[in-house]
Amino acid sequence: MPVKEAMFYEKLDQGRVRCFLCPHNCRFGIGGRGICGVRQNREGTLYSLNYGEISSIGMDPIEKKPLYRFHPGSSILSIGSIGCNLKCPFCQNHTIARVKPEEVHTYPAESRQIVDKALSLKQQGNIGIAYTYNEPAIWYEYVYDTAKLARENGLLNVIVTNGFIGSEPLDKLLPLTDAMNIDLKAYRADLYEDFLKGGLKEVKTSIKQAASSCHVEVTTLIIPGFNDAVSEMEEMAEWLASLSPELPLHLSRYFPRYELTDREPTPYETLQTLKQVAQRHLKYVYLGNV
Repeated sequence: MPVKEAMFYEKLDQGRVRCFLCPHNCRFGIGGRGICGVRQNREGTLYSLNYGEISSIGMDPIEKKPLYRFHPGSSILSIGSIGCNLKCPFCQNHTIARVKPEEVHTYPAESRQIVDKALSLKQQGNIGIAYTYNEPAIWYEYVYDTAKLARENGLLNVIVTNGFIGSEPLDKLLPLTDAMNIDLKAYRADLYEDFLKGGLKEVKTSIKQAASSCHVEVTTLIIPGFNDAVSEMEEMAEWLASLSPELPLHLSRYFPRYELTDREPTPYETLQTLKQVAQRHLKYVYLGNV
């Protein structure tokens, strides 16, 4: 699959470019790549290196996204590529999210092939296509093209994302999106900036923007000593409830992974306590990975 010119960038002087797909707004010269590792400046033009490159594909229960209040009991064809624009030390999918295109095996698939595959699985309960596994925001051009074709063929589109995306790109994608699960990884700006290399403010903006356009559920991976404070959960749940008290929240259990292996799995009691706190404000709170 040939590389494709990227959307959402501008050309600067001396062959440099500025990408504004996500809030990093990376600037780099010829040959350089963005923080995501999959957008490269070639002779002054920005290209997507993972366009049409599939690392993972499978049929999943919709509840695995996790989406508990969107077509429950159905299945969805799930696809992923490579790369991410955050640097979470606890990444659960680091073998595809924290790699460069040349470091992992992928296979090419045109949007038409994926849509045809999804249509062929409708008799098995498939409702559409989920863009997941790695970060779909930095797979934007392919997600957009595939979602557009899927919509034209009566399929639903689900985006599973960290929410760290620019408002303009998100606004363009939302009319093609039926549901999103957005990670809200912590409710402290310093944790986002220092440990994840992202921004809480921008993710909150994405959640608010998406919730006004499509079905949204939020997931927080609860990590001991990182984001498991009762006060933090209280603030998070209050804010989510200000958008809608019916916005579902998933609290997921952490197991040691990737670069953060010095923590024990999240105690079940911690999850139960935080669930009770969140339920003071939100109608639907679920525990995952238990």
